Amino acid sequence: MTDAAQAKAEPVNRLEHYPVPLFGMVMGMAGLTLAMHAGEAAFGMGSQISTGLYLFTFVLFGLITAGYVAKAAIYPGAVVAEWKHPVRLLFFPAISISLLLLATATMPRNAGLAEGMWLLGMALQFVLTIAVVTNWIGTRSFQHGMLNPAWFIPAVGNVIVPVAGVPFGYVEISWYFMSVGLIFWLVLLTLVINRLIFHDPLPGRLQPTLVILIAPPAVAFVAWLHLTGEVDAFARILINGAYFFTVIVLVQLPRILRLDFTLSFWALSFPFAAATIASFRFAEVTGSGAHRLVGGGLLIALCVIIMGLLWRTIRAALAGRICVPE
Repeated sequence: MTDAAQAKAEPVNRLEHYPVPLFGMVMGMAGLTLAMHAGEAAFGMGSQISTGLYLFTFVLFGLITAGYVAKAAIYPGAVVAEWKHPVRLLFFPAISISLLLLATATMPRNAGLAEGMWLLGMALQFVLTIAVVTNWIGTRSFQHGMLNPAWFIPAVGNVIVPVAGVPFGYVEISWYFMSVGLIFWLVLLTLVINRLIFHDPLPGRLQPTLVILIAPPAVAFVAWLHLTGEVDAFARILINGAYFFTVIVLVQLPRILRLDFTLSFWALSFPFAAATIASFRFAEVTGSGAHRLVGGGLLIALCVIIMGLLWRTIRAALAGRICVPE
């Protein structure tokens, strides 16, 4: 029996191949929860839908976390291998970002629990940012082909911290994370655009990460509002930058959706949620009816995207195409 045939005959250990990108599902569902809550407030609706989404997301986060903790306990070498992987490394901060988003969603429901979650998420985000950036600039060599929009996740994810940090009173800490996030957004945006224009196209599995381009300016806009309390010139630059990338992504979306489904498709969810929330927040502060309508349209699109992702994820799981070797 050849090595290939023997590998095919051996059963796949699902837990050993339990992927850290699964936390992208939590980011997407938490984003939908927050966007729905903002939409309910904007259109004077009750909070039943966002409450249901919140409970589902909380349970989902618990289940995915339990699975990854089990993997770390039983197969620590597999976790180390993911950390050394040039792409999967980028999804470890999705754990801390999920905590921060859930803390934001928990804030109006249980402030004490939300603050504890935020503190844990903030500390984990700090550690993971330092660890990932140290990995980038250390002795390890990264090739230009490894660069993709998922590189925004570890460092630019810092701009999520102020969204709940400022209401909890951690203003200076929030400014620190905002500063780091904005600096790395500008640096990485330059590198990623250079990669997309002047080098080979992204592999099919990474094409959905193009949507991540929307998230940094959209989330930064919401964070900037919390830090400054007004829609100033810089805030307008951020939200309009998010709209520009949204239009660019919408042009690319039909081609992306024709690709075979992988967990990277969940990259479609949170950025659209961020643009939706930013639109509703702009409308709330300025009274802009146009931005409220844009937020409503984006919320409808986001619901369709999430339903499609859930359906395709369930189909892939039933077909045994998740938690398998790459």
